[in-house]
Amino acid sequence: MRSTSKSFPAWLAGLSLLAVLPAAAQEKKELTFDQIFTHPVSITEPLPQIRGWADKSHYIETRNGQSLSVDARTGKTSPYTAPAETGSTVSVKDNDIFLRTPSGEEIRLTQDSAVEKNPTLSPDEKYVAFTRNNDLYAVEVASKKETRYTTDGSDVVYNGWASWVYYEEILGRASRYRAFWWSPDSRRIAFMRFDDTQVPMFPIYSEVGQHGFLERTRYPKAGDTNPETKLGVVPVTGGNITWADFNSKDDQYFGQPFWTPDGSALWAQWMNRGQDNLIIYAIDPQTGAKKPVYDEKQATWIDWFTDIHYLSGNKGFILKSDKSGWDHIYLFNMDGSLKEQLTKGDWRVRQILQIDEKKQVIYFTARKEASTRFDLYKVSLRGGEPQRLTFGDFSHDVKLAPGGDYFLTVYSNMRTPPRMALLNDKGKVIRELGNARGEAFDNYVLALPELRTYKTRDGLELPMTIIWPNKMESGKKYPVLISIYGGPDAGTIYDTWRPNPATQWYAKEGLIQVVMDNRAAGHLGKKGMNAIHRQLGKHEIEDYMDGAKWLITQPNVDASKICITGGSFGGYMTCMALTYGAEVFTHGVANFSVTDWQLYDSHYTERYMDTPAENPEGYRITSAITHAAKYKGLLRIIHGTMDDNVHLQNTIQLVNRFQDLGKHFELMLYPGERHGWGGPKGTHSKNEMYRFVYANLLERPLPEGFKGN
Repeated sequence: MRSTSKSFPAWLAGLSLLAVLPAAAQEKKELTFDQIFTHPVSITEPLPQIRGWADKSHYIETRNGQSLSVDARTGKTSPYTAPAETGSTVSVKDNDIFLRTPSGEEIRLTQDSAVEKNPTLSPDEKYVAFTRNNDLYAVEVASKKETRYTTDGSDVVYNGWASWVYYEEILGRASRYRAFWWSPDSRRIAFMRFDDTQVPMFPIYSEVGQHGFLERTRYPKAGDTNPETKLGVVPVTGGNITWADFNSKDDQYFGQPFWTPDGSALWAQWMNRGQDNLIIYAIDPQTGAKKPVYDEKQATWIDWFTDIHYLSGNKGFILKSDKSGWDHIYLFNMDGSLKEQLTKGDWRVRQILQIDEKKQVIYFTARKEASTRFDLYKVSLRGGEPQRLTFGDFSHDVKLAPGGDYFLTVYSNMRTPPRMALLNDKGKVIRELGNARGEAFDNYVLALPELRTYKTRDGLELPMTIIWPNKMESGKKYPVLISIYGGPDAGTIYDTWRPNPATQWYAKEGLIQVVMDNRAAGHLGKKGMNAIHRQLGKHEIEDYMDGAKWLITQPNVDASKICITGGSFGGYMTCMALTYGAEVFTHGVANFSVTDWQLYDSHYTERYMDTPAENPEGYRITSAITHAAKYKGLLRIIHGTMDDNVHLQNTIQLVNRFQDLGKHFELMLYPGERHGWGGPKGTHSKNEMYRFVYANLLERPLPEGFKGN
């Protein structure tokens, strides 16, 4: 982490919120249970409702239900009428595909008893591609004629439909299992073919009904056989499939492919099983021949590219890579030769927003001023020092106008409610548009986070936030609740306004609330993440132990009540905290937790750990089950019985070990639930957490208000 908030002086670190509030704050009203949970008092006011940009110099604002076009330069408004829809949309109803035209007409394109999935319009809107029974099809809009491209779909062969591990870890959940991509000229469809024949089957049991049933998923765990994958291209009119020149029997992965703007080539991301070599190949869609255009190797692992930015006229392409240890922007010629590294330094580019070739400028967001904040910058395509366009000790959420002449920002920090402003491309504020800080903000005692850093045993500085109880008595010890996630590049500490009703109540009740990030959370870039290679979880839990040890040295902290909680990777961290870190942590609530990395999926786990055969000691020392004998204190373990991501198997194996060791723990199962839950069980889970906190940390009865929820 580069710095903490300059608005909170370092010499105040560790003092209670009460101590730093002005004397007048003693006269502020305390929020009641009803004002926090039942009839919430809003301490902020709504910001203007701005939907985005109508064009390069007008943004769209909704006032009193009316849409207005606002001139960015003058502020003058006029009624805004959205342009007539120029495109059609498609959807699935009653298992069939329907197309809605710009005029509102609805046309049924398919009529079949089987389910059509992921209907996707071609760019010219003449065809809709989809999958049915794991085969790839398209239907012509004008004639409703179907073309079937593949014929071998089955319960283990999927064409254009992702195998589970690709959906979860490579293409992403947003893909909804879609694994096909139209060319920009609508002449071809690229798709992946998966063969799960050799992928082990994992059974998930449901208790529903008299006899229950098994749900069978092809789920490769660490070291298991992965799906055989092929990348094909087929003409929209049908005919022979051109397969990219790869051997499907090789142990390999393919990431999302990208068509070049003219559709003349398909750029495919290939990675070895070890995930330390990523090559982008240009595939000839007519022959399948491949030519490497980018080759990256790292000593640890490489993440997939989520976008490739092509310059017009085949002048080159732009990628964001962390190969230097920090995420930066690189400009390449189309043959893959490096033209320019456009950003550099010990900070991270977050996202490329726009590339303006006329101005020769890239607009991007980055964590440059502080690892906990986001700002907008621009940099020349010729290189040079980036220019910061946002301001202050705030984190900015920006909407950039087309062309980049103006942008809107909603900015805040942990102790300052959001404000909204309009700026130009030189970073000059044109005008302030709104302030969410309402009158109620100054009328009530509010528990706000303190942002600080803690030191690890090897001298790293990492971020921590603390919310101290509203009223702290000298000499009195207070329990601690630490909330974490902990997964690689998945930090939770950002210097932005994030109100939480439970936070206000816990502060009133006398609970110290802490959030910590570890070295792999992203604040130290890829350089920091590399430290966890082949021992996922060890450095992370030691970082949390070091943060908790510092807390225990504070005069008001009760060392006998150091509770930690999290879900998924955070659940794993919690299980490790009560076993590996049992000398520090006394209580834990672990939700849907990995307990041994051999039990999780191949692609995610091996990215950090390699296979169990390659790294047996790493798997041993990072398993909570290995350290179960050290367990003391109280751990509550929570899991959904049909979790198809982190299997219940993880919890059962840890429970089995605890029982054999004669350990006391608590267990809560949620029948039929997956990886997290809402509805009645979500309410139940939340209220059970309150019960745990009151019974074990606050040591007093649960308030009646919670019992009625």
